[in-house]
Amino acid sequence: METLFILIPLGLILLAVAFWAFLWAVNKNQFDDLESPAQDIIFDDRQSEETRKNKAQAKPKTDSGIKKHD
Repeated sequence: METLFILIPLGLILLAVAFWAFLWAVNKNQFDDLESPAQDIIFDDRQSEETRKNKAQAKPKTDSGIKKHD
């Protein structure tokens, strides 16, 4: 019985903290755009693959146009 005097107020305090955290997140616009972060990961991978392919296909320049004097 004594544990209920501890657990009930503790549960109410945790509920209040969770409710405050939810309201804080809503006020800071944390839930406005749920799609873009997931899509950014996919597009970043595609861009890095294209960059690697372009670098592999590019011919390295052997003549830099600078003449060395012996």
